[in-house]
Amino acid sequence: MNDKNISNRVYLSTVAGDAAPVAAEYGLGLELAEFCTASNMDADFNEWDAVAREKMKSADRLVLHAAFNELCPAAIDPLVLDIAKRRYRQAYELAAGYGIRRIVAHSGYVPFVYFKQYFVDRSVEFWQEFLSDKPADLTVVLENVLEDEPFMLIDVVKGVGDPRLRLCLDVGHANITKKDVTMEEWARAVVPYLGHAHLHNNRGWPDSHDPLFDGDMDLEALLHILAGGAPDATLTLEIRDSCRSSVEWLANKGFLDR
Repeated sequence: MNDKNISNRVYLSTVAGDAAPVAAEYGLGLELAEFCTASNMDADFNEWDAVAREKMKSADRLVLHAAFNELCPAAIDPLVLDIAKRRYRQAYELAAGYGIRRIVAHSGYVPFVYFKQYFVDRSVEFWQEFLSDKPADLTVVLENVLEDEPFMLIDVVKGVGDPRLRLCLDVGHANITKKDVTMEEWARAVVPYLGHAHLHNNRGWPDSHDPLFDGDMDLEALLHILAGGAPDATLTLEIRDSCRSSVEWLANKGFLDR
């Protein structure tokens, strides 16, 4: 094993149909995406629970991706905010039942709806309240989606001031939305606050979640920044359709065991 091997830190998102068998073959973790749709935690829960548990048999390391549609910790309407609190509480209870201690949550930021400072202040309040009764071994990682720079979510993490809240850099989202900042600058800015990353490629639009080698980002260079600068951070390949070719690419580059 060489000094850049990150096999024990890599996960595969179950958005890819082959994530479970490839994870088993390479000894990687899984990030469960079955409950990204909130309603899967409700009436159809038994069905989706069975799907998730079957996939979980393929890995001994797990991350849960929380629901995200229409959820915002900075919601202005108090009833909408109540829904966000309920859904994130459900995600935590579900993760706890699965023995999962790392949860990915979208930031919920929407440009032209929230002023940035307002969003930061409200998000700090939300996550401080959320974490107030949670165990010390829980980690929530806050994922960028529509942000055009890294500093707003850095301010949220710094404002919360709790080691249980870290950042999840989604490089594909950042590549689409970035303004006046390069991908390398974004990566270096978040490294001190990084708990997790989502890895996929694109050509600036759309959010296609293409293989790591298929796009205009240099994923090898970004991996050196993220994995080297944040040695405790985990990384998920969030590739649509099939993740095998990206896993093989990582192995060929020396990042994974063969």
